[in-house]
Amino acid sequence: MIELTEPLPESRLTNEDLAPTPLAERSWSLWNIASLWVGMSVCIPTYMLAASLVQAGMNWWESLLAILLGNAIVLVPLILNGHAGTRHGIPFPVYARASFGITGAHVPSLLRSLVACGWFGIQTWIGGLAIYEIVGILWPGVQSWGSEVLFMGYTPVHYLSFLLFWVINLYFVWAGTETIKWLETVAAPFLIITGLALLVWAIAKVGSLGAILEQSDALVQGRQDRSFFDFFFNLFMPGLTAMVGFWATLSLNIPDFTRFAKSQKDQAVGQGLGLLTTMPLFAFIGVAVTAATLILYGEAIWNPVDLLARLSAEAGSALLGLLSMAVLVVATLSTNIAANVVAPAISFSNVAPRKISFRLGGLIAGAIGIVILPWKLLDMYLTWLIAYSGLLGAVAGVILCDYLIVRRLRLKLRDLYQEDGAYTYDGGFNRNALIALGAGIIVALAGKLDPSLAFLFNGAWFSAALVSFGVYYWLMRS
Repeated sequence: MIELTEPLPESRLTNEDLAPTPLAERSWSLWNIASLWVGMSVCIPTYMLAASLVQAGMNWWESLLAILLGNAIVLVPLILNGHAGTRHGIPFPVYARASFGITGAHVPSLLRSLVACGWFGIQTWIGGLAIYEIVGILWPGVQSWGSEVLFMGYTPVHYLSFLLFWVINLYFVWAGTETIKWLETVAAPFLIITGLALLVWAIAKVGSLGAILEQSDALVQGRQDRSFFDFFFNLFMPGLTAMVGFWATLSLNIPDFTRFAKSQKDQAVGQGLGLLTTMPLFAFIGVAVTAATLILYGEAIWNPVDLLARLSAEAGSALLGLLSMAVLVVATLSTNIAANVVAPAISFSNVAPRKISFRLGGLIAGAIGIVILPWKLLDMYLTWLIAYSGLLGAVAGVILCDYLIVRRLRLKLRDLYQEDGAYTYDGGFNRNALIALGAGIIVALAGKLDPSLAFLFNGAWFSAALVSFGVYYWLMRS
């Protein structure tokens, strides 16, 4: 690992949040990194992810295969980009300066941040729904307040619950990264136990896991006999792309966290251990429990907020309802803070380091998360994942080619913070990177515009990443 021996000079390119992390502050162990991924993976969108694939036409094991394979694929850029963070102690916006230039780095950084703001809004809305249920348990009748004044189908109490959870999220942003590490470490085992308890409940009620999985085929909608070609390119590939897109955001800004890792082993093994186990497990729990609800209630209850609210009502226990909703709040909070606030907070700070701190950047991200209307984004979940995966895949192709092939894992650390250093390029922009980025995005979009090229959009992350990687390599060699 590398550390600067002398302080950085005063510059518009740095502040306390963007400066390299000193070795003494790189305190995240393998278990801290693994806990980070457990905390991010155990969330309602993960629970509902396999559901979206099943609803698209896959059976339970095909959807889980897509999720496991997608996680294994996205783990590669996670570890490689994480390597830069651990080796040099730098966050993603600074890391992007090597390939895009000291000013051009704003392009990939802000693209990733806007996607994160969308996710922040979605997760905050889901957490707000859990708080809405808590309010109903503590003060029966309050949920009906203002029910005659609906806005986009929701009551004022829905939006007040959303804003309350929004404030809770921003509290942790204001408290800083060490508080986030504490939250993830404490929440991880608690959340796994809760998910397993829900699975045990489903098996106990139905009688066997086999009966549940057999019934899960009834969840598949619109499945028709397909040729292998049709199944792979028009169903499995979009599902795989959506899965990669689920963590395409983190695969870019993972240096924001691995900059605090003690070693490369800690960041690589910790990521693999946390991601490849928890994500498929929790997605499996989502499918199994939903299939159980089809057997028990005659309807598929995909949203765990609705299921836990129903279970507490059936048990007649306000305490059970409060505990179950508290679990969902913690699960959503632990994911939202780490996955969707840290990156835009640092990216917005990178735009004007002398004026925007990490805290202010987090507030900006929070504001965008409201105006983006997250309840509408949630209605187009799978399309949202595929669409932005092409955008971020193009960024990944450029950055990975630069770090692996062009730089061979070595960066000039001080030059990343200098206006006249090795990464100034032409006026602060590396035009080769911008051209390669545009090429990747155009190829992915071509699959949306021309039905004969639909496979390019269905595999948007892959097509965009491969094209941008190749174009960038060719331009940098010429």
